[in-house]
Amino acid sequence: MKSVETSGRTVEEAILMAVAQLGVRRDNLNIEIIEQPSKRLFGIIGGKSAKIRATVKSDVKDEVKEFLTKLLSYMEIEAKISITEDDSKIMVRLSGQNMGLLIGYRGETLDALQYLTNLAINKNNTEYKRIIIDTEEYRSKREETLRRLAKRLANKVQKTKRSIVLEPMNPYERRIIHSTLQNHPNVITYSEGDEPYRKVIIKAK
Repeated sequence: MKSVETSGRTVEEAILMAVAQLGVRRDNLNIEIIEQPSKRLFGIIGGKSAKIRATVKSDVKDEVKEFLTKLLSYMEIEAKISITEDDSKIMVRLSGQNMGLLIGYRGETLDALQYLTNLAINKNNTEYKRIIIDTEEYRSKREETLRRLAKRLANKVQKTKRSIVLEPMNPYERRIIHSTLQNHPNVITYSEGDEPYRKVIIKAK
């Protein structure tokens, strides 16, 4: 993070100096007052200027892009990184050749990449930001596949009255199954087991 120390006759003047040097808006700076100004005695003796330290506020999107750029370079994968942000999350979309390598078996590599990014970025930030990483619309396609699977298996359970145990899934995928069937009139769902082998069970009511 860029920072400068500046002085002025007043704190406000010192802040304006910092704004000019850093080339950013004032509301993008964290200001630390190092020394308050003091008046000269009789207008000629002593007196001190105001001294402040101004630091550019960290941009989470920039941190995400920098982290992923380094991580992908270690993996020897070239990808274009597109980032958007709203109040609840940061959405990262990766594009390029060989994106299948980033997805991995049933999204395991993509999930690992997302986990590491969330861990690294939120470690030192006071406000938690959920980061979602996707490529080639994998997550939306996977979500649609899981929703169709949930409905099909729910119908089977309804007919046979026999519970069905799904294969182990990560928390994100289990939530999709649960949310899809939460209002189903004839089946219930619950999870069982320990990570990473935790499974969803669909059971007749």
